[in-house]
Amino acid sequence: MSENRRAFPYIPSTAPGMKEKLLNEVGLSSVEDIYQEIPERLRFEGRLNIPEPIESEYQLKRHVRNILSNNESTDEYVSFLGGGTWKHYVPSVCDTIASQDEFLTAYVGDAYADKGKFHALFESCSMIGDLVEMDVVTTPTYDWANAVAFSCGMAERITGRKEIILPKNMSPRRLEVVKNYAKKGLTIKYIDFDPKTGLLDLDSLEQQLSSNTAAVYFENPTYMGVIEVQGQKISDLAHNVGAEVIVGVDPSSLGVIAPPSRYGADIVCGDLQPLGMHMEWGGGLAGFIASRDEEKYVSEYPTLLFGVTTTQREGEYGFGHVAFERTSYAHREEGKDYIGTTTALYGIVAGVYLALMGPKGMKELGTGIMERVHYATQKLNEIDKVKVPRLNGEPFKEFIVDFNDTGKTVSEINKQLRKRGIFGGHDLSEEFPSMKNCALYCITEIHSKQDIDYLVHSIADIVEEK
Repeated sequence: MSENRRAFPYIPSTAPGMKEKLLNEVGLSSVEDIYQEIPERLRFEGRLNIPEPIESEYQLKRHVRNILSNNESTDEYVSFLGGGTWKHYVPSVCDTIASQDEFLTAYVGDAYADKGKFHALFESCSMIGDLVEMDVVTTPTYDWANAVAFSCGMAERITGRKEIILPKNMSPRRLEVVKNYAKKGLTIKYIDFDPKTGLLDLDSLEQQLSSNTAAVYFENPTYMGVIEVQGQKISDLAHNVGAEVIVGVDPSSLGVIAPPSRYGADIVCGDLQPLGMHMEWGGGLAGFIASRDEEKYVSEYPTLLFGVTTTQREGEYGFGHVAFERTSYAHREEGKDYIGTTTALYGIVAGVYLALMGPKGMKELGTGIMERVHYATQKLNEIDKVKVPRLNGEPFKEFIVDFNDTGKTVSEINKQLRKRGIFGGHDLSEEFPSMKNCALYCITEIHSKQDIDYLVHSIADIVEEK
C-alpha cells in the first residue's frame, strides 16, 4: 500500500502533517503498519480499477447528484408499493430534530458522547410502550427482521426449547433473516394460512405445537395485508404448551387495531419506519422489541435498554443503561446476540413523530388509511377481470389484486403503470406460488382520492389494451 500525500478537504485528518502527528501519537511510522497483522496472501496487489478521486467538494456533490438523478423515486412517482417499507407522510419537524448536531449519528452515544440521546431514547421507548401497551421497549434494532430474530432467541433462552413456529404468510425477507439466525441451533416449523381469508390455519398450528415449542410468531396485520382476528386463540394454543407468543406489528395500525398485549402476546416487535422515516434505498428501517417488565424477559434482551433514576442532586433525574451486563457490549463474543451500532437516530425520530401525533392522531391516521383502502378496493373491483381483494379477510393498508383473468402479467401491468408515473403493487408471483400473477398494493394517508382514481383508470386502460 503506497503512502498517499494528498489531502481531501471534505475528509478529516487527511493532511500529511496531521496523519504523521496521529501516527506518531500511536507509535507507528506509516499507515502500512496498521495493516501488518493482515497476511500478505489476503492483501490486494496492484491498483484497484476505480476512478481518480474528485478533490473538489462541490464537484463531488455534483457528480453524485448526477448519478442519483438516474433513480426513479416516490417523490416523482405515485407509489402503491409496500411489503415492508411504506410511503407515509413525514412531518418537517421530524427531519429538523433528526438533523440536530447532538443527534445526527446512528450511534447510541454514551457518557463520553451523549448530548441528550439517552433522555430522547427513553422518551421514545416510553411512547412506543404506550402504543403497544408493554412496559419494556428496546432501543432500535436494525429492522423488523432483526427484531423477530432477536425475539425468537429470547424465547429460546427463556423456555430452554429449540423449536420456533412461523407463519407461511410472513414477509419472505423477514423469514430469510430469521432462518439465518436459526442456524445456531433453532428448528423452524411452519403454519399454513387459509387461501381464502389469509388468516392462519389453527388446525395447522395445533399440529405443529409440542412440548419442544419455544415460541409461536405471527404478524398482525399480515404481510398480505389482512388483519389477523384470531390473535387470542393463537395465543391460547401456544400458552397451553408453555410456548411464548411473539407478535409482529405495523405501529401505524395501532390507533385502530388492539395492541397484541390485549390478545396474549408475550413479546411484541415491529418496524418504526411508518413513524416519521422516509423510504430509502435499502434503509429507513428500525426495529423494536417490547415485553412486560418481568425479569425473565428483561434479562434476555440482547439490546440496550434505558431507564430513569435519581441523581446525587435532590429533585434531579438522569438516564442510563438498565442491566448493561446482559449485552454484547459487556460480554463481547460471549454475548447472547451481537447488536453493534444500529439505528438510534431513527428511534429518536419515532419519538418525535409519536409526540406530534398523540393517541388521537394515531387513531385518525389508522382510520384515514382504512377508509382509503375501502374506497380503492371498491373501485378496483369494478374493473372487468380484476379481482380485488384476492383475500376476503379485512385489510388494513395493504391488499392483494388478482390479475389472472386479464391475460396480462403483473410485470407487464407494472411496466405500463411506470410509463404513467405510477409504481404499481409488489409482484407476489415468485414469493408465494398460490399468489401467481397477484400484486400487493399499499394505500396510506398520503394517497388522495385523485391518486386512487388515477390508479384505477390507468389499470382499467392497461387491462383493456390489446
